[in-house]
Amino acid sequence: MLFDTHCHLDAAEFDADREQVVARALAAGVQGIIIPAVEVANFEQVRTLAHSFTQGAYALGIHPMYVGRASDEALELLHAALKRYQHDPKLVAVGEIGLDFFIPEISHGAAREKQERYYDAQLLLAKEFELPVLLHVRRSQDTLLKYLRQRKVQGGLAHAFNGSLQQAEQFVALGFALGMGGAMTYTRALQIRRLAQQIGLDALVLETDAPDIAPEWLKESRRNEPAQVARIAQVLADLRGVAPETVTQATGHTALRVIPRLRQAVL
Repeated sequence: MLFDTHCHLDAAEFDADREQVVARALAAGVQGIIIPAVEVANFEQVRTLAHSFTQGAYALGIHPMYVGRASDEALELLHAALKRYQHDPKLVAVGEIGLDFFIPEISHGAAREKQERYYDAQLLLAKEFELPVLLHVRRSQDTLLKYLRQRKVQGGLAHAFNGSLQQAEQFVALGFALGMGGAMTYTRALQIRRLAQQIGLDALVLETDAPDIAPEWLKESRRNEPAQVARIAQVLADLRGVAPETVTQATGHTALRVIPRLRQAVL
């Protein structure tokens, strides 16, 4: 089972050829695409997109890079949307949520405090609606883990993971799988490639983060798309010295384990 567990299919970069992008993904064997929201303004768009093709699924949440411009009632609106769609089989997680301490202007002071407050509040919503979470993890691993230990959510995916082996093992112990995507395809990405080899295959999932994090072979065009998850699987297989089918089967089972509603959403 080949899944793209993180794809921003609603992005403007796909406005000109979104149907063709989906068609190429399906032709490449992709059986499921999870489309995370980033702010209240795109909740309905990601939901509509997920319902536009059999293999679509979606998550609702407020991305840490969008927290700064979130309105005072954003968390209330997220709660209302989760309640409204809690029985929608295509809704599989709360996300994309998390913390971003890479961007200087949102990593300190009031901006960081607001990030942490929104992250904690969204973990509580995930608990209330019994959903896993899709985590944005950028130079914030230890703080993310601190809140996860306090809130004990159902688990989920640590998207575009690039922490240490010790941190990776802590996320896995809390019920999370680690997302492996385009960054892993660069030979200079030594830490990610080591993690891809060291962590158990049953703790990894595949993703693109399309249209972002283009793999090495698309670095000139820069736009990523979900069809590339098939070749990303090949890179992971090469790193681990196994057949591509072993990777797609194992990561597919892992995706279904940590995102339980994905099965009814797309299969």
